[in-house]
Amino acid sequence: MSTIRIDLKKKPQTPIIIQGFPGFGLIGTIATEFLIEHLKAEPIGEFMYDELPPTIAIHQGKLIKPMEVYHAKKENIIILHTILASKGVEWKIADLILDMRKKLKAKKLICLEGVMSPEGEGIFYYGDKQLENIAKPIKESIIMGVTAGIMTRTKDVTALFAESHSQLPDSKAAAKLIEVLDKHLGLDVDPKPLLQQAQEFEQKLKGILQQANKAGMEKERKDLSYLG
Repeated sequence: MSTIRIDLKKKPQTPIIIQGFPGFGLIGTIATEFLIEHLKAEPIGEFMYDELPPTIAIHQGKLIKPMEVYHAKKENIIILHTILASKGVEWKIADLILDMRKKLKAKKLICLEGVMSPEGEGIFYYGDKQLENIAKPIKESIIMGVTAGIMTRTKDVTALFAESHSQLPDSKAAAKLIEVLDKHLGLDVDPKPLLQQAQEFEQKLKGILQQANKAGMEKERKDLSYLG
């Protein structure tokens, strides 16, 4: 029987939960990567699954698990960070996140996403009205993936959307998203090196994704050779 679950080594109570799953422009992934570094968050758990391809990344000699849970103790923020696409299990992951929020009595759940825009570079929000002075309310859009699953299941969620021109990793849009999140939560982010750091995370993700694509292509080649 296939399974997917979240295993936590620690269970901090009443946190803010921030999730950033791979989406348009990889905005959520870049932003959560930055937050983990900036807040010096420690890993407290991971997603365990057998419904997704077994994937692991090695970057600068360090093992990077594809779906991990981090905790910034000082700010009491839980960060869900993943480099693995959740295609086919979006509903299950959305339900797991909502269940975790309930068990930890989380104060707030914030989803970070990218949305396609041919010309704009704005930041939009859904949910928390306290964001209306620093972001625009989203009026028209199509949301997919884990964030869409969460928003379908509950209205008690906050989402921040960064406009992006491309499906390629977009560090500039992610940096703008972090600036708004900083104003909202008071994370003491220095805006000057922000874009440079976001670009570094973009390059890191590009390298990881290139290796993952190569691995996927090699697997397809081997599968075809078995059939031939």
